[in-house]
Amino acid sequence: MACGNGPPAGTHALSDLTWAWAAGGWGPVERDRSNGEQAAGDGRTLTIGGTTYAKGLGTHAASDISYYLGAACSRLTVNVGVDDEADGTGGSVVFRVYRDGTLVADSGRITGAEGAEPLTADLTGGLELRLVVTDAGDGIDHDHADWAAPELVCT
Repeated sequence: MACGNGPPAGTHALSDLTWAWAAGGWGPVERDRSNGEQAAGDGRTLTIGGTTYAKGLGTHAASDISYYLGAACSRLTVNVGVDDEADGTGGSVVFRVYRDGTLVADSGRITGAEGAEPLTADLTGGLELRLVVTDAGDGIDHDHADWAAPELVCT
């Protein structure tokens, strides 16, 4: 993405776009891979509830990822969940999507025992998209959080 402009028109996988900034709670945010551990590139295929995903962002609570939209995008759809690498049923997180600081989607508490949860967020007119993962208030153990198959629709 060029400075001052949002993504081009079309549907985009978030992992194909450049974020404005990103911070992971245990190692860096990974593109099209799970969090793994603390080293960059140490993740595996994104997998939630036995379903694998080729595209997405792997992170760990607490994390925060920001994209500049330039008021050019209208919707985000994504499947969220705890990656299977987190010992199967381990981990509990909350996924939140913000448009210009306003909460537009919230997963509620999700554990490693659950499958992926679909989220849809209205981004119409937004300049900034933020993807936030919290530890659901119980610590960060096993909180490997996947934003799987994220599709950003822009005009």
